[in-house]
Amino acid sequence: MYDIMRIFLLQIVLVPILSLRIIFVVKNVIFLATIFGFLEALIYVFGLSIVLSGDQNIAEMLVYAFGFGIGIYIGGLVEDKLSIGYTTLTVNLINKNTELVEKLRNEGFGVTVFEGTGMDGIRYQLQILTSRSLEEKLMEMIEHDEPHAFIISYEPRKFKGGYLLKAMKKKLKK
Repeated sequence: MYDIMRIFLLQIVLVPILSLRIIFVVKNVIFLATIFGFLEALIYVFGLSIVLSGDQNIAEMLVYAFGFGIGIYIGGLVEDKLSIGYTTLTVNLINKNTELVEKLRNEGFGVTVFEGTGMDGIRYQLQILTSRSLEEKLMEMIEHDEPHAFIISYEPRKFKGGYLLKAMKKKLKK
């Protein structure tokens, strides 16, 4: 029973570390990815050695797999809470909503407005770059004023210049 608990706990710790390592590799934060990679390998070897030592106990193997699944869930929660990085929202509107644009700008969001032609005529597109921690607030503001807006959210890997970087530099100086 002791080995089963150790295996389960090791997996619950291992998989969030694995998730964070992958996130840091994708976001090009190599130093932290290296540290998490080292910890991941260390925990992996300990957990697997317990499972594969002595009797090939089915219960231990099942707990190993179950712990892995629970670890994925916990890793997702941790990543969501950390909200590392930035997100870009592309918002398509039927009407040019200058009140929404001003409201978003007053809240500190950099908004670029484009006009284009869609199948049914003129459409307006907002491009908004923000930190991931503010994505939900931004979505709620848009949905409140434009419930029928078509919104696409994606994570940019690299960017340079623009309103967001200037605003962040101003905050760092204060």
